[in-house]
Amino acid sequence: RPARKLIDMSEDPACVDAHHGKAYDESLVVNHKGELANVFIYVKSGFEGKQFEPPATPVTIDQRGCRFRPRVLGIQVGQPLKVVNSDPVTHNIHPQAQINREWNHSQGPGDAPLARKFIKPEVMIRVKCNIHPWMHAFIGVVDNPYFAVSGEDGSFELKNVPPGDYTLAAWHETLGTIEQKITVPLSGKTTAELTFKEK
Repeated sequence: RPARKLIDMSEDPACVDAHHGKAYDESLVVNHKGELANVFIYVKSGFEGKQFEPPATPVTIDQRGCRFRPRVLGIQVGQPLKVVNSDPVTHNIHPQAQINREWNHSQGPGDAPLARKFIKPEVMIRVKCNIHPWMHAFIGVVDNPYFAVSGEDGSFELKNVPPGDYTLAAWHETLGTIEQKITVPLSGKTTAELTFKEK
């Protein structure tokens, strides 16, 4: 396990107050069993030629405690993204998209939520705050609804995947991307174990 690294928020005392305690870097969150959080897992191939209607329910990213919450999230192409600022300070959300349109928007305390959409698949879009340099998030934009983010115990679940053969991809911000072929049987249940090697 890597040693936890403290983040210095002292340049903005309001962030120190908003965070309530010590802030640690979250670029590599692994527990005592070696289980990895914040991994974006998605079905990369196996749905060629199929189209999926994007959900109308928005995916929310919050600016809370001078951090983006969640740090890693997934969204379907065309699904609404809702950006909220729960902090008493102004933030600036800046998704640095390479395939989709890049945008950059300031959001003050109490401002109305922002609504945006991504129209093309892109794994991953790095998000930063131009005001607070330690704030980062990552958005995985995919063209199917079969994606998840691993929890603190490294677990994930993709629900309702039809029987068939697929390529499963897992992305981590510091450890890169790994892929694995999987087959979902007619029973509809299979298990995949993905292991990253330390770089």
